[in-house]
Amino acid sequence: MTDTVKSFENPIPVGETLQPSATTEKTSYVPRHHRRILCIFPRYSRSFGTFHHAYPLMGGVKAFMPPQGILIVASYLPKEWEVRFIDENVRSATRVDYQWADVVIVSGMHIQKPQINQINELAHREGKITVVGGPSVSGCPEYYPEFDILHLGELGDATDSMIAYLDEHSTRPQKQIRFETKERLPLSQFPIPAYDLLNLNQYFLANVQFSSGCPYSCEFCDIPELYGRNPRLKTPEQVLAELDAMLASGNPGAVYFVDDNFVGDRRAAMKLLPHLIDWQKRNGYPVQFACEATLNLAQSPKLLAMMREAYFCTVFCGIETPETDALQAISKTHNLSMPILEAIKVLNSYGMEVVSGIIIGLDTDTPETADRILEFIRLSQIPMLTINLLHALPRTPLWRRLELEGRLVSDENRESNIDFLMPYEKVVEMWRRCITTAYEPEFLYQRFAYNIEHTYRNRIAVPNSPARTSWANIRKGLALLANILLKVGVLSKYRKTFWKMAKPALKAGDIESVIHIGLIGHHLIKFATECAEGEESASFYSQKVRDSNQKSKVASA
Repeated sequence: MTDTVKSFENPIPVGETLQPSATTEKTSYVPRHHRRILCIFPRYSRSFGTFHHAYPLMGGVKAFMPPQGILIVASYLPKEWEVRFIDENVRSATRVDYQWADVVIVSGMHIQKPQINQINELAHREGKITVVGGPSVSGCPEYYPEFDILHLGELGDATDSMIAYLDEHSTRPQKQIRFETKERLPLSQFPIPAYDLLNLNQYFLANVQFSSGCPYSCEFCDIPELYGRNPRLKTPEQVLAELDAMLASGNPGAVYFVDDNFVGDRRAAMKLLPHLIDWQKRNGYPVQFACEATLNLAQSPKLLAMMREAYFCTVFCGIETPETDALQAISKTHNLSMPILEAIKVLNSYGMEVVSGIIIGLDTDTPETADRILEFIRLSQIPMLTINLLHALPRTPLWRRLELEGRLVSDENRESNIDFLMPYEKVVEMWRRCITTAYEPEFLYQRFAYNIEHTYRNRIAVPNSPARTSWANIRKGLALLANILLKVGVLSKYRKTFWKMAKPALKAGDIESVIHIGLIGHHLIKFATECAEGEESASFYSQKVRDSNQKSKVASA
């Protein structure tokens, strides 16, 4: 590393990308100088997927999931350095935090671009070196012209070179420097994320990553280009070590596998699952598992049986649309390998509640599409669906196609960057109708009632272990139930609908279903109400600028 460090002493032209040399063996870097590193994850704008309306019912919960990427970077940095982590969804970084640091490292996605650039500005006011990495800058380096250092790509040789540079330089470079990963660190060599730097009890969910990459090439998705089509894997032992580290930092009660596709490599998933089953049994089933997978998971009964035994209770499937021609047009034909409704029922039969992605604004949409989506929701009995307006992400086949067709729109007053084939106002109205109808309380609770009867009862009976029945868990559950009974069962406008579900469930001792439905349903209903009033965006990736005070306000019950 000495030669590499010395090479950075030479002036570097603007925009030049430094290509680190490949190494055959990974050795720990020993720094020559002390550094203080402030790792910041930017605030999300509120959206469907942040579940912010549920937080007031949950006591100390302030954010959705810990950001895996920057926590891994924090753990990968030299142990001799001081590292702080701030998730601005939990609390904002202060001037004192910036003044403490020598270097500020930021990571995030495209939707967080304004917040990422604002962090850079605040750090520069204090004269600090700034670094941005993660999926957004890796896909679009041009979004971040003011940062001192860009880390492009995944953890790997660029990270090593960046660390060496930061060790040897204590002042901001005169021109922007780019480090681009050419040799990725194998996932099997990833460190455990720095869970010791956070309180996991402040999060709605915990999360873990087993694999990276997806073998499919859906038109709208940037995963294959960012992370590859051949899934790369951690070892089962790594995953168990991460789970153990999580429990040491808190336990929200559920762990989400954030893999692009949990069954992208089915043989690997089959090898992992016995380890997860054993871990759950040894630890008294302290958590539920959830994951994201392609719908054709329903065609793998052996895999499903093991997932059930490991206590996987939720699976997110990117169904996108019930329309066959649309699935073919967006290269999602693997959703057609068996009838969609049949696949959902198979997953339900193994105790897994299906969460579905739905996209509105596809080129194949017609004025009847909204009716077909709502009928699909009724027939599928899926309670929760992420109903989004189509948005073209950079480095996707969709982006390139629409760019050639001249159909990309840069307008901060729009809900999407796409010039739809249907009139824009009609597409937005279709979205609004679908999301408000889907989360009308009576319709939503009907679907939850179906899942109580046909899904939840198919889960394994977990033991009343110390991990599940500790006084801390009992106290937490009672407080949660009390909040739901008061704020939903007494104060909400849909309280009659709630009690229609809650009374028989409580009588049967099914407190878990009451908490789950009360919590999730409250967020969905409140969010849909805000959509009807024009207060929420129609896409997770929406460009539309809204009142920043509105976006940052604390969600009320």
